[in-house]
Amino acid sequence: MTTTEATTANSKGASGGQDYALTPLHQSKMITASSVHALTQRPTWSGRLDFILATVGYAVGLGNVWRFPYLCYSSGGGAFMVPYLTMVLLCGIPLLFMEFSIGQYTRLGPVHALAKICPLLKGVGVATVVISFVFSTYYNVLMSWALYYFFNSFGATLPWTSCNNTWNEVGNCSSGFPGNSTHLQSASQQFFDHRLLEKTKGIEESGGIRWELFGYLILSWVIVYFCIFKGVKSTGKVVYFTAVFPYFILIALLINNAQLPGAKDGILYFVTPVWGKLFEVKVWVNAAAQVFNSAGIAFGSMISMASYNKFNNNILRDALIVSFTNSFTSILAGFVIFSAIGYMAHVHNLPVENIATDGPGLVFVVYPEVLSTMPVFQLWAPLFFFMLLCLGLDSQFATVEVAITFIKDEFGPQVLRFLKREELLTMVMCIIGFILGIPHVTKGGIYVFQLMDHYTAVVSLVFLAFFEVVAVCWIFGVPRLSFMVKRMQGKNPNIYFRVCWLLLSPLLVLCILISSIVYYTPAHYGEYSYPGWAEGVGWCVSLVSIVWIPLGAIQEINRHKGSLLLRLKTAMIPTIDLNADGSLPDQNLENPALETMLTLVA
Repeated sequence: MTTTEATTANSKGASGGQDYALTPLHQSKMITASSVHALTQRPTWSGRLDFILATVGYAVGLGNVWRFPYLCYSSGGGAFMVPYLTMVLLCGIPLLFMEFSIGQYTRLGPVHALAKICPLLKGVGVATVVISFVFSTYYNVLMSWALYYFFNSFGATLPWTSCNNTWNEVGNCSSGFPGNSTHLQSASQQFFDHRLLEKTKGIEESGGIRWELFGYLILSWVIVYFCIFKGVKSTGKVVYFTAVFPYFILIALLINNAQLPGAKDGILYFVTPVWGKLFEVKVWVNAAAQVFNSAGIAFGSMISMASYNKFNNNILRDALIVSFTNSFTSILAGFVIFSAIGYMAHVHNLPVENIATDGPGLVFVVYPEVLSTMPVFQLWAPLFFFMLLCLGLDSQFATVEVAITFIKDEFGPQVLRFLKREELLTMVMCIIGFILGIPHVTKGGIYVFQLMDHYTAVVSLVFLAFFEVVAVCWIFGVPRLSFMVKRMQGKNPNIYFRVCWLLLSPLLVLCILISSIVYYTPAHYGEYSYPGWAEGVGWCVSLVSIVWIPLGAIQEINRHKGSLLLRLKTAMIPTIDLNADGSLPDQNLENPALETMLTLVA
């Protein structure tokens, strides 16, 4: 057998039986036995569509339905599309392609992949796992709320439409939306506050556990477990339904809402630009946070899911599909939500701005009221809340899978030998996530939820995104990253991606990070301001993930010998096999930007 034939045979084995083209540079080199072993031992998605649906399902979540529409409403309407689409084009798509490349090439989770790419910043990988798992502990609480509404929407009348219930406040309840100029609350708001949450006056009062929500939280974790307990083999099948079903409901709701009186006013309010908002830094920070949150950048989930791909999977196509679908869904959800808000404004003879509200209340307060006034609400209400459940489950699958992938990569044989079966590892992770979520289902849990969401989904995320970009694009270097893509795809990434990786994405993320620090605003829930100790707890939540970055850097520098500069330079050398024979990159793949930086430091 010739060298070329042997290489082709090895490439087929390494990619799970699929051919991928090796460039002439590599046809004279053999893939090492260890590389083939790593590629063939890891399970893969059953089909390419499994991966696309799983990543689309993860990217498209509840944030598309309530966070994006509210950001448009509060950040200049149609003008918000300018910073949002700018972030999608210059950060979202390039960084998603980057994460897909890292996961698919290394076939490792974020911790081990980033440790090989940039040992100095290996703590970034640990931080992404921590932030994903913290996110999963409170995100599943939204699933328990959706389940509560779902099971309460099958009666002859919907329970949030009337003021004649034991949980309503006498003399302070309105059967519709009373507007911001009165002291009254809508029946829907009181159902959310006093029936679902049994909300206390602040985070200082836990008020004990809401046992109904406790039960629904157990149910939501049981559903998550049975969807992921077989790994990508089970998740890949579940997403065929959970990722596709919400689109049928969103499109059906839009068609229905568009025929309602006042819908046009709501849509116009949603899309009409307020150009002055573009000069507010907070709007750009919100746009970046929405892109990172929704696309899953810096959460490690996309790296984990891509690590189960075959070596030559077309990740550029997948990155474009996921990014486009994610943005399309956000805009579609905005039309659905604001057409309904316009209808409610018409019914109650109020301005649109008096109907829209912040946070989860948009889908758990405003939209339930809208559903109650629609024809055939007995059909629309259960379908809407089941759609919310599907949207949330897809995102939850991926965040839990990040931690499971890390444990299997780090301790695989030992842990699985101790637990006997992989399904038990998944069960243990779900039980831990459930226990950590219990504070969110107390009567003061909504305050805990908002605090966690603010310091995890905004503060920590932008920080992690910046250091991930620095590690991959500046220290590891665009030449090496492009070389990885070339080995998998047969050609280099085009100039658009290389410019974004080298310059535009890092600088934009840096600007957003600096702006979020300079214009920092403490967490709040409506008019409630958190006490100082709660703010301290929030910063501790942020540090739980961020602290791994300096700790990892210190550990890596101390591991080497020599002067500080020599140890720093050694810690920046990647340990990943880039050439087909397992050797480090050729001289022309070195990172000139890194060499210049180290020279300046010296």
